[in-house]
Amino acid sequence: MSYLRFDKTLMINLQESLPREILRTNQSGAYHCTTIVDCNTRKYHGLLVIPCPNLDDENHVLLSSLDETVIQHGAEFNLGLHKYQGNNYSPNGHKYIREFDCEKIPATTYRVGGVILRKEKIFVHQENRILIRYTLVDAHSATTLRFRPFLAFRSVREYTHENSQASRDYQEVENGIKTCMYPGYPELFMQLNKKNTFHFQPDWYRGIEYPKEQERGYDFNEDLYVPGYFEVDIKKGESIVFSAGISEISPRRLKQIFEAEVEDRTPRNSFYHCLKNAGRQFHNKQGENHYILAGYPWFKCRARDMFIALPGITLAVDERNEFETAMDTAAKAIRQFINGETVTYKIYEMEHPDVLLWAVWCLQQFAKETSRTECRKKYGDLLVEIMQFILGRKHDNLFLHENGLLYTNGREKAVTWMNSTANGRPVIPRTGYVVEVNALWYNALRFVADMVREAGDIAFADTLDEQAELTGQSFVEVFRNEYGYLFDYVDGYMMDWSVRPNMIFAVAFDYSPLDRNQKKQVLDIVTKELLTPKGLRTLSPKSGGYNPNYVGPQIQRDYAYHQGTAWPWLMGFYMEAYLRIYKMSGVSVVERYMVGMEDEMTSHCIGAIPELFDGNPPFKGRGAVSFAMNVAEILRILRLLSKYNQQ
Repeated sequence: MSYLRFDKTLMINLQESLPREILRTNQSGAYHCTTIVDCNTRKYHGLLVIPCPNLDDENHVLLSSLDETVIQHGAEFNLGLHKYQGNNYSPNGHKYIREFDCEKIPATTYRVGGVILRKEKIFVHQENRILIRYTLVDAHSATTLRFRPFLAFRSVREYTHENSQASRDYQEVENGIKTCMYPGYPELFMQLNKKNTFHFQPDWYRGIEYPKEQERGYDFNEDLYVPGYFEVDIKKGESIVFSAGISEISPRRLKQIFEAEVEDRTPRNSFYHCLKNAGRQFHNKQGENHYILAGYPWFKCRARDMFIALPGITLAVDERNEFETAMDTAAKAIRQFINGETVTYKIYEMEHPDVLLWAVWCLQQFAKETSRTECRKKYGDLLVEIMQFILGRKHDNLFLHENGLLYTNGREKAVTWMNSTANGRPVIPRTGYVVEVNALWYNALRFVADMVREAGDIAFADTLDEQAELTGQSFVEVFRNEYGYLFDYVDGYMMDWSVRPNMIFAVAFDYSPLDRNQKKQVLDIVTKELLTPKGLRTLSPKSGGYNPNYVGPQIQRDYAYHQGTAWPWLMGFYMEAYLRIYKMSGVSVVERYMVGMEDEMTSHCIGAIPELFDGNPPFKGRGAVSFAMNVAEILRILRLLSKYNQQ
């Protein structure tokens, strides 16, 4: 039986099928995302969603959806599905679905009377093109297929509405048409591999609704433009390929390209393979530059997310070359930043105070997966430059104090990964000595000291080690309280007593200022108050302001974002800490939690991990449908488990 297969009973029940989404990307920034019944429920959904760099740095929905109609004996059966006002769904094509399978590629099987039609979709790698193959598995009489494209030509952040500015012009190309609704957009080419007839019948479909946007407190309806429809005859056993892209293609090549792309895919036939595929979707290659997107469908490349996610989605799946090409781009951006130049690469938030320290951690993982010698050869200079930059007190918001700790100002602007803001102010003003920033600092000092000592630079190694001695001593004095856990941040006499997950890093990292007993106390409190089956809570239920449900309009969600919701990527560091303390006896516990995460493969975005979960049962997935740090950290823990099991 297929690992990711859904039968008729689930597919025709919209309460079950609409919350399940599917995502495919071309690894160059474009994507296809919708629900498993092909009903768009978000403004971000679409068949062909691509970057338009000459317009802005957002993605744009060109082709929103494609309605298929099966015609036999003059009777029409429309397989499409849209939500309209008053909870009306039309044309209810989901009732014809017999099964949905996305182990290799997303495939939907429809049955209409004696007709069995199979639809398979694939997004071409490194090209803005989606291909859909229709195979007539069975039919007892002449069958015609009709395709009606719904066009948007808008940013994912906006909506389109009926207007007189939209161009209705189109030109015929081989086996199809090309059209462009507005100036500045690329032309959209829609072609089939078989001769067909295009009927020009321009119309607007008004009042299409997106319930996910309604849930999130946003506007939620738009009008979509349909230029007409394609009709083509299909025989039993025949396959027809539809292509939508921003360049013309030879129709004769479509079947061959489809087959080659399918051959290139790793089947999603296990938890590991699902995550490996999900990890690849975050790669965004733009010419010579290689970025890691923080998540889909709305995130860009954020520096912190990139450095945390990179080891898991590359090294943990034996894709070292992918690590190196992404790190080459990141290294150029880091050097621009530390040299005081404008960062010209599309890596955002490089100035945040913890980012360079996460970059060091990222390179540390490379050293562990390859060798220190290899790491030193490729990245030794970069590591030294980063440490000298921080030691030289050149960072605008990272102040090295006499006690060896790093101080950062987070009162006016959120500067750590807990970055939610409301009314222009941080919801959690983490300021002063921040616990994970200083855990990262101690780890970086010790790691780079060892690296440069092995390279023969004894003087710099001694400087780093002396700094680490002072930092480690101050870390314990400043952060550890009488209850055995760590303050989240300390600013003068202001200490944040909230029980938060950021202290787990001091246990998980290779170098820690805590002794074994202190680490165990931190781990025990995190286990007791923050651990859920889906990740670590961002705040203990016993702490003031606990708000575990990420629901409602934007402001309500902002106040819940880091006040009790559970994040799977934190689970990665928790599990690493757990294995550090309990060694082999901890393996079974970690494996049990991984089984709990595997349940997510058939929920939310199929085969991926969403951004966060509610902190209370039933721990519902929320936010972005697929999140890089979450996928990466679970892959990294699976890698760590395999190493323990090989001992």
